[in-house]
Amino acid sequence: MHSSMHSPTRRRPGLRAAVAATLVGALTALTGVAVATTATAATPTVDTTASYQLVNWRSKKALDIEGKSTTTGASIVQSTVSTATNQQFQLVPATGGYYQLTSRSSGLVVFIGTSSTAHATQQTSSGSASQLFSLVAGSSGRIKLVNKATGKALQVEGASKADGALITQGTDTNANEQQFTLVKVSGSSSTPTTAPSASATPTATPTASASPTATATTGTFPAWPTATGTKKVTATIKVTGTLDGKLVRYYGISDGSQDESQPPMFELADGATIKNVIIGTDAGDGIHCLGTCTIQNVWWEDVGEDAATQKGKISGQVMTIDGGGARSASDKVFQHNGPGTMVIKNFQASDIGKLYRSCGNCSTQYARTVKVQNVQITAPAKSLVGINPNLGDKATLTGVTIIGDTSKKVAICQEYKGVTSGEPTLVSSGPSTACGYTASAVLYK
Repeated sequence: MHSSMHSPTRRRPGLRAAVAATLVGALTALTGVAVATTATAATPTVDTTASYQLVNWRSKKALDIEGKSTTTGASIVQSTVSTATNQQFQLVPATGGYYQLTSRSSGLVVFIGTSSTAHATQQTSSGSASQLFSLVAGSSGRIKLVNKATGKALQVEGASKADGALITQGTDTNANEQQFTLVKVSGSSSTPTTAPSASATPTATPTASASPTATATTGTFPAWPTATGTKKVTATIKVTGTLDGKLVRYYGISDGSQDESQPPMFELADGATIKNVIIGTDAGDGIHCLGTCTIQNVWWEDVGEDAATQKGKISGQVMTIDGGGARSASDKVFQHNGPGTMVIKNFQASDIGKLYRSCGNCSTQYARTVKVQNVQITAPAKSLVGINPNLGDKATLTGVTIIGDTSKKVAICQEYKGVTSGEPTLVSSGPSTACGYTASAVLYK
């Protein structure tokens, strides 16, 4: 460890107080935000009824919605400061001292996934940790926006000064591109709102009784639901028959890492159904299906190792995912290890690696079928479907909508040479006898 030969300079208390007073005065002059006077940097007290611009200290540009979009999934970028409402955000308080950043123009909130390549987008408010930010004191009265799910600070990608640069996240280093000045918008006060709580009072133990659903009908996709309560999971919940979660958020079985062989939150026996469940942070390996099963209106707010895996052994089994959605899957959403068919329909996902993958190197391999019907994918994403035609795999895709992929970089269907050891090899990408879809099956927005 390097150490200095000189003793550190000791500041007099009066000097520290003077410095703190100077910082308070600077922030008040810039933003009109009151700050508590202390000997160390303090976070601002914000007016939660007002709107603010968040101006990056390095670039001097403001957080903005790409293309002035009002649709879910649009990217958060930086742009030259203007009076446009797409540069204005309300800081809506949530529990634990966190805030949601709600766009004044779209009513959607800033969201960032947990993957290393994630960039900020706007999404429907759900109260998930990926939508919550703490205001951490920066230098000279500025603030940093630290995400609750990742503990990382929002920053301008590559420290760019250009219009349109994406907003990403990184380890908090107090760098200039991570610091923002809060500029209160004149005349923006409105009736205060409250962010959905991530720690609402839990409801009773789920039963099979009727409850609200948000399953999409063909061609439409519902907004992300708000949790009706929370339930921490300490051991895998085994489901026989039907478990109706009544939109309670289940969380906490793992440490939130991407390590292999994590336990699932739920294990579905052959013939079981799980519905109306929100799976929150630290989700482990999501859901394991041991045969024919149905996953209806289930929402993964922050995918762990995988969202759900087919692990049955019978060739006639069918795993059906109907409705719901998934966010922040650094690798796969759905993994197909056993034989049989997986149906994915009326489903939406954003910031993912792959939507579906037939196991490329399981020690026991099978012929597998996947049917993708009416799905909506919001970039970033790498691919929708990966199959192993050399093992007899087949895929059909209809009604696919991809948002935010103007360059058409997301692979629709990829063919691999599956193996029982080692790594599978990518053979081709695009429509084929095995990858059954046409160009008209995919709509870009």
